[in-house]
Amino acid sequence: EVAAVVDSRTNGGGALSTRVRELGIQCLFGHAVIRALGGWTVKAVQVAPIEAGRVSGSIQRIACDLIAVSGGWSPCVHLYCHAGGKPVYRESITDFVPGPSAQAEQTVGAANGAFSLGACIEEGYTAGSEASSLSCWPAPAVPPLPTTDDEEEAPIQALWETPEPTGRRGKKFVELQGDVTAVDIALSAREGYRSVEHLKRYTTQGMWTDQGKTGDVNALAILADNRKEPIPLVGTTAFRPPYTPVAISAYAGYRTGLNYRPVRRTPMYEWHVSHGAVMVNTGLWKRSDYYPRAGEGQQEAINREVKAVRGGVGLADTSTLGKVAIRGPDAAEFLNRIYCNGWKTLKPGRARFGLMLREDGIILDDGTTSCIAENVYHMTTSTAHSSAVLSHMEFCLQCLWPNLRVHITSVTEHWAVINLSGPNARKVLAEVIDDTDVSNEGFPYLGVMEASLRGIPVRLFRISYSGELSYEINVPVDFALDAWRYLMAAGKPYDIVPFGAGAMTVMRVEKGHVSSPELDGRVTARDVGMGRMMSTKKEYIGSWMAGRSALIDPKRPSLVGFVPADRRAELRPGALIVEKAPPTAPEYPSGRISTVVYSPNLGHWIGLGFISGGLDRKGETVDASFPLKGETMPVEVVDPLFFDPEGERLNA
Repeated sequence: EVAAVVDSRTNGGGALSTRVRELGIQCLFGHAVIRALGGWTVKAVQVAPIEAGRVSGSIQRIACDLIAVSGGWSPCVHLYCHAGGKPVYRESITDFVPGPSAQAEQTVGAANGAFSLGACIEEGYTAGSEASSLSCWPAPAVPPLPTTDDEEEAPIQALWETPEPTGRRGKKFVELQGDVTAVDIALSAREGYRSVEHLKRYTTQGMWTDQGKTGDVNALAILADNRKEPIPLVGTTAFRPPYTPVAISAYAGYRTGLNYRPVRRTPMYEWHVSHGAVMVNTGLWKRSDYYPRAGEGQQEAINREVKAVRGGVGLADTSTLGKVAIRGPDAAEFLNRIYCNGWKTLKPGRARFGLMLREDGIILDDGTTSCIAENVYHMTTSTAHSSAVLSHMEFCLQCLWPNLRVHITSVTEHWAVINLSGPNARKVLAEVIDDTDVSNEGFPYLGVMEASLRGIPVRLFRISYSGELSYEINVPVDFALDAWRYLMAAGKPYDIVPFGAGAMTVMRVEKGHVSSPELDGRVTARDVGMGRMMSTKKEYIGSWMAGRSALIDPKRPSLVGFVPADRRAELRPGALIVEKAPPTAPEYPSGRISTVVYSPNLGHWIGLGFISGGLDRKGETVDASFPLKGETMPVEVVDPLFFDPEGERLNA
């Protein structure tokens, strides 16, 4: 219940104040809250009329338990200041706005002091037209402005310091987070700390996690009054990152629960939850693991989803993948240097699998990069390594090759990704794609095209992680849920099923595809059977260090498949492969099992892992030890490609 609205402006607040009064709420114009009453909590306030900075009438008491304060809109000048700009004071909004450009940047809209929707759109259109002309494109005409229903607002009237009745002195807080008062600011000026930067350090004004967003302008005005100078001459302090305050729980230590890390959800998150998905944390993302039906447990649901995809068609949300836009005349050269395989021959409309090494020769990440158009590329990274890959690429451009004409931008949040997989995937895709040939001839494996899905602009990639006929459909996030629903509806005649990360893991292990459990920061390209991707015709990040003797030792553990000798037994992820050599010597670990899944297509457990000697030991039986459970079981070394070894389904 709102007890009253107290507005220091003489004529009130325009259309909004009219609506407030229509609700029967008391509005006191030309008044101010001059005192809060209570002890540990607010009990009431004293309100009085004000004029010319003084209390001009009788004081009334209003009971309440909360005081909500608004000082008007403030432009966000922080990023402009981070770029080295100096803000200027604008009297009409009683605040600072960006001044002359410091790094050829441009500020428009609310950050530039335009607070109505219509004004923001107008400035945005104009800036877009100017930016287009500066980018060597013909400057387009500014389109007609859309009609907006901006409400009338009364102009702001500055009230930097609340007046007090004659003979009373109370605390008037300016910095609400650091308890800086108006008296502290006046004392700073009297003590000789007259510079705004000195004021900041004398009083801690603007030094808290909000970086002055709640009280800086008031403090600067009070300092200007004490210095007998106009506000523009006082200036502002430096705004430092972070602009967004850090949650105080993050400082409290490790065990701070969900407050420590943000939770990221894909555009289809609510659909997954409403359809019974069990969610799993993938990095910071919430991702569907499986969709149980009545009476199903986790394994039964995953088995059903795998069989449905292998036998028909399924839809998965893989929006959590990292995505990077790479543009510029030297983009191909840049890719050629950060990937160990070649990239200069990749043509528009084609994708290629790439392997990225760290500087020490160890695998950083794998993924696909596609050529969208000349000098325009779209890179996909694994969810787990997306941040590390982006940081690595930025380091390379800023420190190693600053002369390369390349721009990279994370577009992970721009594109949602829908994975359509299974023998009937093409039939479903053909139902929703507008006037586009998606036949095997018109859209072959590793093909890339831009198309329209029921009027939604999409990027299509014929890429497969499951080993099935598969398409990755990149959709702008605002349209992703619609695209998902269109695909589910189109797939209904083919018994389409949504499938989660659990089924995806089973299918990638069946095809011998490595992922984060294998790419754990210890393996080389040779270890995972990708040594042939390492070009001998060029230099690239990690090329020299990857040739160290320890990394090319034929005794290094390399990728193999494992199955239990007793097909009824269950493998353990993380189990160590232990052997004796010679027979009288103590046991020593010669490998490990990194990922295990139950394969409903094979009818038993399978796993990927590493063993010294690699595929030369195919057919041998060795012991897998799991000390945490005190278990040891015999396992057979097999080829890591368990399902469809010829790739006939992939190229169907």
